[in-house]
Amino acid sequence: MKNKKQQKKSGIRRLNDWLHLWLGLGSGLIVFIVSLTGCIYVFQQEIKDALEPWRFVEVQDKAFVPPSQILDTAQTYMPDSKPTGLTYSNKEGAAAVGFSSFTDGKRSFTAVFLNPYTGEFLKKQQSIGGDEFDFFRFIVDGHRALWLPYNIGRPIVGVGTLVFVVLLITGLIMWWPKNLKKSNINKSFKIKWNGTFKRVNYDLHNVLGFYSLVLAFVIAVTGLVWSFEWFEDSLYYVTSAGEEKPGHHHPHSDTSQAGLLANDSIPVLDRAWYKTLAHESDAQGFYMTPIIEDEDDAIEIIAYQNHGSWYNHTTYYYDQYTLERFRVQGDDFKEADFADQLSMMNYDIHIGAVLGFPGKLLAFFISLICASLPVTGFLVWLNKKKRKKSKNQPATLFKSKRTETKIAEKVY
Repeated sequence: MKNKKQQKKSGIRRLNDWLHLWLGLGSGLIVFIVSLTGCIYVFQQEIKDALEPWRFVEVQDKAFVPPSQILDTAQTYMPDSKPTGLTYSNKEGAAAVGFSSFTDGKRSFTAVFLNPYTGEFLKKQQSIGGDEFDFFRFIVDGHRALWLPYNIGRPIVGVGTLVFVVLLITGLIMWWPKNLKKSNINKSFKIKWNGTFKRVNYDLHNVLGFYSLVLAFVIAVTGLVWSFEWFEDSLYYVTSAGEEKPGHHHPHSDTSQAGLLANDSIPVLDRAWYKTLAHESDAQGFYMTPIIEDEDDAIEIIAYQNHGSWYNHTTYYYDQYTLERFRVQGDDFKEADFADQLSMMNYDIHIGAVLGFPGKLLAFFISLICASLPVTGFLVWLNKKKRKKSKNQPATLFKSKRTETKIAEKVY
């Protein structure tokens, strides 16, 4: 009975090892690219801030100019385009108006930076669709789609990430010590830096893989939220105790009230802005959609509470004719349910920003370890393959020598 249990356990372990090996070899390149590009992208904001001085302005003891003034100035530098987004940063940051468009199937994006205190033009920067090489756009394209067309690359990245989650589980099973002898425990928790290259490489794969497992799992799962809609819906279902994830919903303006504010000298977007400021005097940034496309669209303004992260925000929807505020599920992080809060936090968890700069640093090192695992794992497999060949070689030589002896005996 005991032998049967041992054989069953041994068979499961062999299957686990086989899955870990071949899934790892099959997805290694995808995991390496996605992890390495993610590792670089973690600090993209800090790098941009250091290299692009036009993102900052001198703090002044006065209010920001209203959105209409920012938009009018930006429009003079992009006369043939419609603004698609307007961002106010904190007191030290520049305002930016984004112009996004699709021409002949190609996307282009240009940002016009302005001084939020004066409305003065600072810089025009085309990051997508221009002739200049955009390093971080290159990194994002690799991270999300392996530099392939997005309709091809994104599913591949999604499947590769899903396989990586399985590898973390099978890796934990392989790592688990077969018995609790001190030598086995040391092998599982410590890197033998004075060992041979093969031993150090094995320990790097084994030990670092274990220590990074939980956070690597979190990063992979938050990435899967963007890869598969079914995964996002399932995660929401589990974290909300059985509720379905609501679709993205914009409230609608009451068209019967059209013309109510037509004679007002202050543009409706500015009025919505001032109304939001009355509630958000300490906000660290704002984003709004400057153009109202349809007659029943609502005005949308997002107020971010923390500089450098996005999850803690409040979204304000206003009727464009009456400026009545609409409330929808999940429009305020502090008031949202756990599942909605987790959904809002997904991006910041993914890049570590939810814990500030230390969290980003942690995400950087975890991503770097994840990028190393396919490399060290491949070398472990290669070394084992070479070792098997070398074990078989002496037997072959011995057999060939016996054959030569027999031939010699026949000749003489």
